[in-house]
Amino acid sequence: MPLLHDDRLFPADPDTRAIARRLYATVRDLPIISPHGHTNAGWFASNEPFPDPAKLFIQPDHYVHRMLYSQGVRLEDLEIGKPVISDPRKVWRIFAEHYFLFRGTPSRLWLDYAFQEQFGLTERLGAQNADLYYDTIAEKLQTPEFRPRVLFERFRMEVLATTDAANDPLQDHQAIRDSGWQGRVIPTFRPDSVVDPDFPGFAENIVVLGEQTGEDTDTWAGYLAAQRKQRERFKALGATATDHGHPTARTENLSPEVCEQLFAAVRENEADDEDCEIFRAQMLTEMARMSVDDGLVMQIHPGSLRNHNQALFERFGRDMGADIPTPTNYVHALKPMLDVVGNEPALMIILFTLDESTFSRELAPLAGHYPCLRLGPPWWFHDSPEGMMRFRETATETAGFYNTVGFNDDTRAFLSIPARHDVARRTDCAFLARKVAEHVLEEDEAFVLAQDLTCNLVRSAYKL
Repeated sequence: MPLLHDDRLFPADPDTRAIARRLYATVRDLPIISPHGHTNAGWFASNEPFPDPAKLFIQPDHYVHRMLYSQGVRLEDLEIGKPVISDPRKVWRIFAEHYFLFRGTPSRLWLDYAFQEQFGLTERLGAQNADLYYDTIAEKLQTPEFRPRVLFERFRMEVLATTDAANDPLQDHQAIRDSGWQGRVIPTFRPDSVVDPDFPGFAENIVVLGEQTGEDTDTWAGYLAAQRKQRERFKALGATATDHGHPTARTENLSPEVCEQLFAAVRENEADDEDCEIFRAQMLTEMARMSVDDGLVMQIHPGSLRNHNQALFERFGRDMGADIPTPTNYVHALKPMLDVVGNEPALMIILFTLDESTFSRELAPLAGHYPCLRLGPPWWFHDSPEGMMRFRETATETAGFYNTVGFNDDTRAFLSIPARHDVARRTDCAFLARKVAEHVLEEDEAFVLAQDLTCNLVRSAYKL
């Protein structure tokens, strides 16, 4: 018996389910376009085998280890953060013994998909078959068919965007280009480390920014010029987008004189918390201005209180699964920036949220009005079947389908990408099928929308 039912996520009503099946059949095998995520370009530059199942499935996936940690599993026992896992089989056994914790979660869908579709495993994972799973996966990972570039092609990936710090030298992206391999792996410009005064090493990062660009980053004008040069460097290696992970969506539009003073304060570590927030807010507006000039799509991911678990942060560093959503204001927060660039038809700003209450109240009305705004898909804690369905139900009536941008997987776990896109395609087909059954849409319209939601909107929004 397979791990996954062919009709998973489709409506229970037989007639509506039949419509969803027909729709899904037309999009199931379309290319995967992954315009935003956190996979490692080095995998494709070196094309070396993934080392072991634990390193592949457990270590990079904070969805996995945050659940295990919540149930008392020590991150030390999972060897999280180690460049080489000393006992990967032991780590895998811990994971297998606790696999029942993922019942009902999207992680279970993603993992079962990879186990079944990529490794041919059809018995549910548990303590009793942990070694069988480990040995099967480990053996296949050493074969040529499981090298990163071959998997990229087997997954029918049209493009994969990584997320890279502003000062990243991008050697892996250059190496991919120099190799002659035709897989399209592109960087995304993530300037948090040089625009957020609270980012560890902010002052040192500003110095490096100046050294890399040859600009005087002791001055406001030189600092902005350096940012523009870094963006052009990313574009030269294929980047089409920027990404901004701010604590809030606040924006400002201050005079150059005030900006100069504020920049001096944050650079010299003389700014208080409010000054730091104002500086981040101003930099979102500055980045929007730059996007008007250079055409890079702007993604804003606000509203996460990152590294909430201080002890874990001090022991293991960033991105250990302790980032917690917070309420987020968009209407008032974005207005200063929108007063400057909101009516620019060539600008594309994609808004994300961890505060679902804002979809119908704030985000859909904003995206349904401003030419530059689009709604990103459900993100992080909400990139689940129920989260995707809630998004369609709360945003569509106001923003329509065409003020959204399709799906992106936003993952560090490479083998979960096909599973995540499959979940999104099934959920969208289920939503469209219901609209057809309720005579809100004609079936021919639903078939067009299924194609658009899968590929066409994301290609257009991200200029791919």
